[in-house]
Amino acid sequence: MTALTELVDRGVVTTDVPLGPLTTYKSGGPARWFAEVDDGETLGELIATGLTSSHPVLVLGRGSNLVVSDEGFDGLVIRLGSGFTKIRITRLSVTAGGAVPLPRLARAAVEAGVGGLEFFVGVPGSVGGAVRQNAGCFGTETKDRLVKAALIDLVTGTVHEGTPRTLDLSYRHSNLKTSDLVLEAAFEGTPGDPVAGAEEMRRITRWRRDHQPGGTFNAGSVFKNPPGEPAGALIDRLGLKGTRVGDVAVSEKHANFFVAGPAATSADILRLVEKVKDTVFEMTGTKLEPEIQFVGFDR
Repeated sequence: MTALTELVDRGVVTTDVPLGPLTTYKSGGPARWFAEVDDGETLGELIATGLTSSHPVLVLGRGSNLVVSDEGFDGLVIRLGSGFTKIRITRLSVTAGGAVPLPRLARAAVEAGVGGLEFFVGVPGSVGGAVRQNAGCFGTETKDRLVKAALIDLVTGTVHEGTPRTLDLSYRHSNLKTSDLVLEAAFEGTPGDPVAGAEEMRRITRWRRDHQPGGTFNAGSVFKNPPGEPAGALIDRLGLKGTRVGDVAVSEKHANFFVAGPAATSADILRLVEKVKDTVFEMTGTKLEPEIQFVGFDR
């Protein structure tokens, strides 16, 4: 029995797993290989099979900021399980596993009297995704609170540490490779009042409800903000709200959100992104850069 066969027999590694249900857009085809890993030992076993070095790898968090091709992903998708969902708080230091949802991280910190992480309640992703994209909102970014992150190279199995400087964190950017996986991250907060922190989180949640399309299939902000005018305001000014391709449309509520209906395909999403990007460039000369990640379209 090979190491890979053993992981398959244990149910750690499976094949042809539909990825659409695991994303916020609910579209996309299957993964050739799919592994849900609950602890570091199992992750090490997976790396030892050679699967992570012989196939393209996608680390899947909460499925936001992601569009998977209708044909799927011809590689290995890794999702961190329960062993990577722990939160440890010591004084003002908050350490969280890579799979911890950011809203849960924000609430745990506030309840423990740690301030400064409230902004994470407005980010629909995981700790690993926050480090990879330097996620942020309301004027605060991950790099402003991150102390260090523990990373593993999925090709070599080497564990190493990154800081905001060594990870080159900037606006929606890091130098993490596709083969880098965030095991956990440590954040430094400020002395906080749980009551005031809870009110700040409610304020952020209310703002999102009032200004962003809720109850729809979307992946958050589609484009990064270019210098000057925010992407949503720019798209709105050009009269592109409501622009549609198939069952996907530019939101009437916030123009940097593209909402999908039940018949939407990933190809529709990509075509609408390209259509809006091309129109904005033709009319203003501004090149919009997608914030969402497109996976599997090279097939």
